[in-house]
Amino acid sequence: MAHEKNHDYHILPPSIWPFLASVGTFLMLFGAVLWMHGQGPWLTLMGFAAVLYVMYGWWADMVAEANGGDHTPVVRIGLRYGFILFVISEVMFFAAWFWSFFKHTMYPMQYYLGSEYVPPDFYQVNAFDLPLINTLVLLLSGCAVTWAHHALVHGGSRREVEQGLLIGVILGVIFLGLQSYEYYYLLVTRDWSFSGDVFFANFFMATGFHGVHVIIGTIFLAVCYFRVKAGHFTAERHVGFEAAAWYWHFVDVVWLFLFFAVYIWGI
Repeated sequence: MAHEKNHDYHILPPSIWPFLASVGTFLMLFGAVLWMHGQGPWLTLMGFAAVLYVMYGWWADMVAEANGGDHTPVVRIGLRYGFILFVISEVMFFAAWFWSFFKHTMYPMQYYLGSEYVPPDFYQVNAFDLPLINTLVLLLSGCAVTWAHHALVHGGSRREVEQGLLIGVILGVIFLGLQSYEYYYLLVTRDWSFSGDVFFANFFMATGFHGVHVIIGTIFLAVCYFRVKAGHFTAERHVGFEAAAWYWHFVDVVWLFLFFAVYIWGI
């Protein structure tokens, strides 16, 4: 009885994951610096593989803790607050790219070649072609995830939850395919480049990092789909599902800002 837990908190056992995460991140970033100096990508790839392994192992431990009853109401509140702070950090990350885009569009730096002023060039992409289709695809995926969440919380069938998540995953993959085609078109047909121009740098970094977030969010939704099939979530206990849904809606909102700022306002 002396060792019986009489509180709502989950005391974590010693874990190797934080240390491995630090080592993997250091190898990935240090390797990236060496790669940029012509030393090859191998150290970066090793670090990236280590980070992926840590993500899988650490989140697998969290799933086991949740299924084992360790995620009490107080713990779930902490997990929600932590994820909200993570999303806020992501908002600030994208704010930097929007800041750079608007700054160089409205108040360009004066670049001089000899005695001639050369303003930075800005290029227009047809917003009502492929970008509009991609916007509709991503918004529909958000609707599908909301449907799945509503079915889970308000007593819908597990089949509805699975179908909503599966539709969200499929639409996420379609979005990535369409964006890849857009990149191919811009790089090959219109001779855009990833460097050498302020607009190109802002465009590809902002939309490219958003694409990375779509990949991550699609993986989140796919994991939730398999967890639903395994019966892990209930109407009261589904923090992992909530986190994936919040992340996906964040991805939706960022794309709307990108669509109106980069594609429509653009020039």
